[in-house]
Amino acid sequence: MKKYISIEEYYKKESNNEYKKSKKIIRNILIVICLSIFFISIYTIITWNIDNFKIKKINEEIKEETILKSLNDSGELINPPEDYNSNYYYYVKMPFYQSDFSNLLNKNSDTVAFIHINNTLIHYPVVKTNDNNYYLNHSFDKQENKAGWIFMDYRNNIDELSDNTIIYGHRRLDGTMFGTLKNMLLPSWQNNKDNYVIFISTLKENYLFQIFSIYVIEKENYYIKTDFNGNSEKQKWIDTMKQRNMVAINTEVNINDKFLTLSTCYNNNEKRLVVHAKLIKKQKNKKMQ
Repeated sequence: MKKYISIEEYYKKESNNEYKKSKKIIRNILIVICLSIFFISIYTIITWNIDNFKIKKINEEIKEETILKSLNDSGELINPPEDYNSNYYYYVKMPFYQSDFSNLLNKNSDTVAFIHINNTLIHYPVVKTNDNNYYLNHSFDKQENKAGWIFMDYRNNIDELSDNTIIYGHRRLDGTMFGTLKNMLLPSWQNNKDNYVIFISTLKENYLFQIFSIYVIEKENYYIKTDFNGNSEKQKWIDTMKQRNMVAINTEVNINDKFLTLSTCYNNNEKRLVVHAKLIKKQKNKKMQ
């Protein structure tokens, strides 16, 4: 005998079936999302490691083929202060570093300089092209690589220094590129007086810069101005950069100085870690022996 159910029971049963179907669909969607996240994460990790491997290989080749030697302390003093007790006179006694660019230029014709900073892994050739995007995702061999490379702002000319010369690089977790720029925020780095200099070698000249400001800030464009419209604008910029300084250093800076700015990402690319230095000595790049 056929069993009949009430309309209420029918709709209740249908409602339960629809609920079960919806629940199953939601479960399947969540499974797909979780699997997608899993595979994307795996892909990202693999890609990150491949990029790192390529960068380390390039670095090893550069170290093998690049001669970076220390020169004597002769050279032209830049804008020396009247106070002979200033740290300026301590740092100008440091020798220059000079790089042999022949092999570097053979590998990459965009090479314009070599940068070295004590007690960091920052020891790289610096490249420059006609924009500030290319070397965000291309390495020294000009192959696509998310690690990028250390590059100079396209607005700058290393042979005729702007008021402010800017060098960029990613802050990689393995310490490559500007990954160890964060060392400057550590007391162990700050307590070593010899660390507050940046060595730059170019095809024509070798430069020595003295650091005067280190800080972390939100993304902005003000600190990467390359030139200023008059002394008052330059002085305002100087005052702002010194006020931002987070480190116990007291470097004299004035409108007659030429500046070097290093910039890298910080806090998952939400902020910037910035270092400013002033030119204190230069010397013609002597032909490597």
